[in-house]
Amino acid sequence: MQTIELAKYGPVIPVIVIDDVDDAVPIAEALLAGGVKVLEITLRTQCALKAIETIANKVPEAIVGAGTLRTKSDATNAKLAGSQFAVSPGYTNEMSLICKEIELPLLPGVSSGSEVMKANQDGFSFLKLFPAVAVGGIDLLKGFSGPFADIQFCPTGGITIKTATDFLSLPNVPVCGGTWLTPKNLIKDKNWSEITKLAKEASLI
Repeated sequence: MQTIELAKYGPVIPVIVIDDVDDAVPIAEALLAGGVKVLEITLRTQCALKAIETIANKVPEAIVGAGTLRTKSDATNAKLAGSQFAVSPGYTNEMSLICKEIELPLLPGVSSGSEVMKANQDGFSFLKLFPAVAVGGIDLLKGFSGPFADIQFCPTGGITIKTATDFLSLPNVPVCGGTWLTPKNLIKDKNWSEITKLAKEASLI
């Protein structure tokens, strides 16, 4: 799989933080019920890898990946857990090499023109702009469209249901990432139906 293929499943990839592995399957099922199939589970909690493994085994119709990859061990552990793709907050040649070695499709993060050039030189033409709003958002993406006309971006960081449409209207943005589909309060309250509602809204952007 090429990471650009993730865009064909819907306009938004949820960026999910899971604190309790018992919430993994209900979250995945709630998002699927709302039409969201691609799930990025961030490696920001102790149970993240177990959550990925659980979703991969129990919700096979989901396309589950690991986010916040920073080290070689992050990549290998994500692959072993069943991740079908990986997302990193920044770009290093080392991360590129390990992901290619273990055949884990990588969506690398960039925030500057220099990083775009480095990643593209290593064969990447679909990149995560992160943290999107903080580094320039729509204006930066418009600026990138000239010198990097052959590069596609998945902006993530600071995007909301209200601003996602503006990002997705850009020709170099086929999909965006967002945390608003799985807010902590809804997970804490186990309000899965509300997460399904948010997923449906995101699917129709």
